[in-house]
Amino acid sequence: MVRIEDLIKGFLSKVEEGTTLLKKKFGTRNILRLWRSGQIERCGEIIDGVEYELHGVGCAIHFPTELVDFDYGPNNRIDGFDVWRLYMYAADRPEEYKKYTDINFLESEFKSYIDSGRIKKISPSDELYELIDPPETL
Repeated sequence: MVRIEDLIKGFLSKVEEGTTLLKKKFGTRNILRLWRSGQIERCGEIIDGVEYELHGVGCAIHFPTELVDFDYGPNNRIDGFDVWRLYMYAADRPEEYKKYTDINFLESEFKSYIDSGRIKKISPSDELYELIDPPETL
């Protein structure tokens, strides 16, 4: 049974995969500064079949058969997420995350994870959340 935690970890894994490719090509995982200073285009190819598209404070990475869209967090963090980005990720992979293609269901589970302390805002001024690992049990 797929849990929201599985969706979050899948999303973060895909973001990690994409930003690793960005680092190999551009020397950094956060390429916003390169775009804003005119060193790279807003959209372009990373490697064959993988493209990036920068927007606001984030980046969409288009893989050959799927997409991941994320925002850079404080201090160039890439481990942030919100309901909308998780929903888009699930909607792009309905066979894997079918129940999370219902935005109302996803919002309900997201709220329960906030209430239980399993996710929290990265910072008070940010709309991105981070997954909190449960404490280790002996």
